Amino acid sequence: METTNNYKVKVTNVYDWLEQSKAEINILRGGRGSSKSHSMAQFFILEKLQKAENKTFVIARKTLPALKKTAYRLVMDLIKEYGFDTPIDYKLNKSDLELTWGSNTLYFLSVDDPEKIKSLNTDDVWLEEATDFNEDDFYQFNLRCSGQIYLSFNPTSALHWIKRKLIDSGNYNIGENVSTYKDNLEFIPERQIRGLEALINVDENLHKIYTLGEWGVLENIIYGKWNTFSKVEFIDGTKFIDGKKVDEITYGLDFGFSNPSCLTEINWIENDFIVNELLYQNKLTNSELIARTKKLIPEDVRYREIYADHSEPDRISEFYHEDFNIHKARKDVTTGIDFCKQHMLGITASSINGIKELQGYSRRKDKDNHVMEEPVKFFDHFCDSMRYGSYSKLDVTGSSRLEDFNFR
Repeated sequence: METTNNYKVKVTNVYDWLEQSKAEINILRGGRGSSKSHSMAQFFILEKLQKAENKTFVIARKTLPALKKTAYRLVMDLIKEYGFDTPIDYKLNKSDLELTWGSNTLYFLSVDDPEKIKSLNTDDVWLEEATDFNEDDFYQFNLRCSGQIYLSFNPTSALHWIKRKLIDSGNYNIGENVSTYKDNLEFIPERQIRGLEALINVDENLHKIYTLGEWGVLENIIYGKWNTFSKVEFIDGTKFIDGKKVDEITYGLDFGFSNPSCLTEINWIENDFIVNELLYQNKLTNSELIARTKKLIPEDVRYREIYADHSEPDRISEFYHEDFNIHKARKDVTTGIDFCKQHMLGITASSINGIKELQGYSRRKDKDNHVMEEPVKFFDHFCDSMRYGSYSKLDVTGSSRLEDFNFR
């Protein structure tokens, strides 16, 4: 328990470890829901910004959209929750993502452009989702950091450079904390605990990574080759993504509540597509989901088709009565996946949850360790939504479908 500004802050033992670590490079690897990111955000607020003097700090993610949606939002939400106020306690320059706290400065930084790092001098650095960074990114940060570096991540592959080049090399002063959901039992929802524990019966490797926080090697990855696209522009009313002309747009919708609801935008370029994550959020009622979707799909383009989870006809009906052009998605999973593999050009760089899903979306194995056709049903909301919105529009040959999938 930490006390700040007359506010009692509850912390986990991950935070306690951070307080005690004197290592130059601090590795925080852990499973899902282990509190590593939350603890890092608390630590930077309470120990770095509030207690240090004349220091410069950096919190970084690989891309700007990912930074804004995760680490930046988490830190700023906690600052407000703890009762700090601007301009009394801190000043925030939103355009530059620069926060001034007394004599300290915190920069929220993305490294889409490696040149950004080369002009940097800082005391402490937190690389959130560190497995997204490459070796050169890290080396540039390390050269310009006079204090401690913190790397937080899920340990998806034992072949990753973080393990091979940092941890196993013996060339660095490293402290390592391994956390699981059990380090966060006071805060993690029971529904998420059951899902993590059930992975032992679903996929041994995913159980190692996401439940136990152990290094794994993701096998049988379904979407092994894809590209990221970042530049979106409109020329005379026509949409282009990295210079590719978008001919048509459809949407895929995967319903959730305890698990995230996911809305994806399928940008068709001839018979292929680039997928873009529009919404990825849990705890949304159907009324709330409809309200969010209305903002994401304005009325003037609501004629575009939405293909939604066929197992939720009542929720689809509610969308229909709100004047969405919504249809039941095609059911067949394996042929849908094959279609996506043939026609998906890639994903937008801002689709942070989608990228993570694609990196780990894999096929099941049976009790005899034989690879099966169907995917592991875990962390698949974006992948399902993408399949709904693309495969339901076109058949596997790429020709336009004549069959009507409207539930009406």
